[in-house]
Formats: sequence, structure tokens, C-alpha cells
Amino acid sequence: MIANRRNFLAGASLSAGIGAIPLAARTVAAAPAAEASHFGPLTGQALLSRNENPYGPAPSAIEAISKTARMGCYYADRGVGYLQDMIAERNGVSPKQVVLGSGSTEILCAIALAWGEKGAILCPDLFWDTTVNYGERQGVKSIRVPLAADMSVDLDAMAGAMSDDVSLIQICNPNNPTGMLIDSAALRSFAAKVTPGATLLIDEAYNELTDTPDANSLVGLVRDGHDVIICRTFSKIYGMAGMRVGYAITSEENADRIRGYLMSFGGNVAGIAGAIASYNDTAFIEQSKLMVTEGRAMILDAVKTAGLTALPSQTNFVYVKVPDADAVQAAMQERGIAIRGAYGPWAQYSRVSTGKMEDVVRYAKALPEIIGQLSG
Repeated sequence: MIANRRNFLAGASLSAGIGAIPLAARTVAAAPAAEASHFGPLTGQALLSRNENPYGPAPSAIEAISKTARMGCYYADRGVGYLQDMIAERNGVSPKQVVLGSGSTEILCAIALAWGEKGAILCPDLFWDTTVNYGERQGVKSIRVPLAADMSVDLDAMAGAMSDDVSLIQICNPNNPTGMLIDSAALRSFAAKVTPGATLLIDEAYNELTDTPDANSLVGLVRDGHDVIICRTFSKIYGMAGMRVGYAITSEENADRIRGYLMSFGGNVAGIAGAIASYNDTAFIEQSKLMVTEGRAMILDAVKTAGLTALPSQTNFVYVKVPDADAVQAAMQERGIAIRGAYGPWAQYSRVSTGKMEDVVRYAKALPEIIGQLSG
């Protein structure tokens, strides 16, 4: 049973909160002090800044990683092929249409370089643009389109910004850092308008966390032969951010082109083994989603209590409207709570991840107090 968030906020003890978390999650989260000192949050820190799933990797993944560790002396190519087959079968495509990388970041960076040689990248001015920034440092041009007044991706404005100079349109759905989901029908209509002139790249890192993942994905357009690239990752719902496994689904031609720009090859044995073991681990995926949903609801309760508002989220983070994002971040940091500060000029929006339940509780209790102090 998921612990009721109101019981948490009413002052339930930390031990009671942890006891409400499923045994598998508690077992996975526990780590010897010597190991924990090298990875994850600092001692006593509530780490809510990086959109991680601290309840992963799945027990099935950990067992596979443990059993496979002794095979780390060998390259992972056969395992890579097996995982490609699994992904292809689920999504109704050929294994040749699946590209694996060191996290989806490597694949997105490769795409930025490959398509950047042909023309500009068209994208929103607020999204997870680390990989576009990477391309820009290598001389790739980008065209950034302002968000709509409600902070959603303005598809009409993006379609209007299309030109012969654009080779790639990149969108994150749901968007990061806003957490907002683009309507599936609207995105399909947009794809029909722009793909005759450029490739459409949809970063679906948070797709599995949405209410209806299959309906919200554009993988069907890839199956239908459209010039679309879908990127996914094992970093989020699968809780394997540190294992670095991501993938793209696209046409065979696009897949070959992406592979030519990857910096690594073969993947890592531990990450691939964990991905294979947990890819179809329905029980773990459902439990992870329940924990995220509960944590998100707790954050939204705290936002309301603090007299604030937040953007609608379909992810494991919430974008909260605050008086000063950097000031809130600094005040949280003083309490050992790590959240994100301002993203560029969006100084009145603060992103907080769901994280462990007990850490979300700390944030939820601190937010109204901090806002009261800043407003006073």
C-alpha cells in the first residue's frame, strides 16, 4: 500500500513512512555506507533535483547485474543485439530500426551532429536542450521558438518557423522542465506538416510516466514510414540513470546515420543486463509509477498549501511558480534539500523531482515555510 500523503504531511514519523513503502523498494534503496559515499545523495541530503527514480533499479535488474558482473571482461555486443530485438518486438519494428546508446543523451548528441551538418535544429526555447547545446558548440545552428502563454510548446509557431534551412525539429514530450504533455492528436498533426521538409525528433524520456504511454507516443508514425525519430531511456521509470542505457526507434536509414556519429560502441555489460531483465518487468514499472504519482500529489498539495501554483505535470517532477526560483533553491539547500534553480530567464519557476517519499515530505513541509519567509 502507498502511504497516504496527508498522513505524511500531518506529521507521521519517518519510520512509519518508510514502512509503507513496498519491501522490494526498501531493499533496493538500502546500500552499505561505503558504497553510498561514492554515489547518490550526500549524507542527510534530500535529492530532488535530477528526476531520478531512487526505487530502481528493479530487483530483477539487480539480480541480472550481479550475475553478469563477472562477464564484464567481455564486450556486450551480443547482449546489445538481444535488447534491440526485445525493443523491436514490443514496438513492431525491425531490430535494424533500433539504436542503443550510452543513455539517450549519447544518441541525442549524435543526432544533433548528424542532422546539424545538413541544416538548423528547430526547437522550443525551453526544453531539455543539453544535446542541442552540444551541437551548437560544434557549430550546429539552432532556431528557438518561444513557448505559448501557458508555457506549453507552441506547435503552430514552430510550424510557422519552418524553412528550407531546417533539417531537424526537436521536441521533448512530456517537456522538461515544464512537465507538460503535448496533446497526441496535435503532435501527429504537427508531424504531418513538418516531416516532408525535415526529420522530427521526439524525446520521450518520460513517456512511461504519463497516464497513457502508448497513446502519447509517436512510435506509430515510425512504423508507418514517417521521418520521425523516437528516443527513450532506462534512466527514468526503470531507475537506471547511472547505468547509462538509452535507445532510438526510427527508420533503418536514420538508424544507420545515427550509429555513424555515436562515440561509444557495444554498451556496458551491467547496464545492458539490467535493461534486458527489467524491460518487461511490469510489476516494477507499475510500482514505480505509483510511487511517482503519489510523490507528485504530495508536492502539489504543498504547492497549494503555500499559496502557489504549478504547471500540469505528467512526469516525475513538478514546475512550481515561485517568487524567485534561485532564492527558493538556496533556502531549500540550507535545509539539506536539493532542487533546481532558475532555468535561464524563467526565474519564477522552480523544478522539483518526486524522489524518495521521505525526501518529498521534507520538501512539502519546508515549502510553505520558505515561501512565507520570502514573501514576508
